[in-house]
Amino acid sequence: MSLLIFEKAAQLLKEGKKIALCTVVEKVGSGPREKGTKMLVTEDGMTFGTVGGGTLERKIKEEALKAIKEGKSKSVKFALYEGAKEKEVETGLWCGGEMTAFIDVNEPKQRMIIVGSGHIAFPTYNIADLLGFDVTVVDDDSRSLTKDRFPNAKLVYNKNFEEALKGADADKDTYVVIVHGEPKHDLAALRNFIHKETAYLGILGSRGKLSKIMGILKKEGVPEEKIERICAPIGLEIRAETPEEIAVSIIAEVIKEKRKPKEP
Repeated sequence: MSLLIFEKAAQLLKEGKKIALCTVVEKVGSGPREKGTKMLVTEDGMTFGTVGGGTLERKIKEEALKAIKEGKSKSVKFALYEGAKEKEVETGLWCGGEMTAFIDVNEPKQRMIIVGSGHIAFPTYNIADLLGFDVTVVDDDSRSLTKDRFPNAKLVYNKNFEEALKGADADKDTYVVIVHGEPKHDLAALRNFIHKETAYLGILGSRGKLSKIMGILKKEGVPEEKIERICAPIGLEIRAETPEEIAVSIIAEVIKEKRKPKEP
């Protein structure tokens, strides 16, 4: 059963789902399952395997969902008797023992979409790949969008740039980095991603160019709150000059956004 649960966990992570692997690590006195028993809980509340069923399992599932939301693994002690002690979770069971479960939160590789494949995109990809991001690079330039330059990335190419953009799926866990450089391409990229719920949306460029792009979006009726969430110009202010330094500033800003405390 453990092997099947691990296989299921790998499958769910590959599908981009957050999961918690709940393992009984200690049992004192009577209880429904033995040490080592496992159950998998997904971010949308699905479970695989069992740690005893009934109220105990529901309580473990509740704690697992909290841990997934917080993004932190934890150990939780469950009282299998009436009158739980401090820091124990009441289960309503009368077995008479105590059970501790380790809830191990696992998240899929966070995704990054880099729009453009030029001088800034290349070092940005290298750092993002080093940090474990699942990177997609999008462009309409087949000369620079190559596996030699971006060996571990998914490459999305189309000579029609807007069609290429459509081939890059983004969701709430995706960081979108627009570093193409051509104003019309940058504007097209913003039009493509601005209405999607992403973890981050940033664009490289001078303040003059970016001001003009934002003005166009406003005239097109894009709501102010959507425009305000764009990080422009992209990157932390570290007086970066070279492509490599600019890439560092971009990834630093992404990490800062990634590490922001989650809202309760």
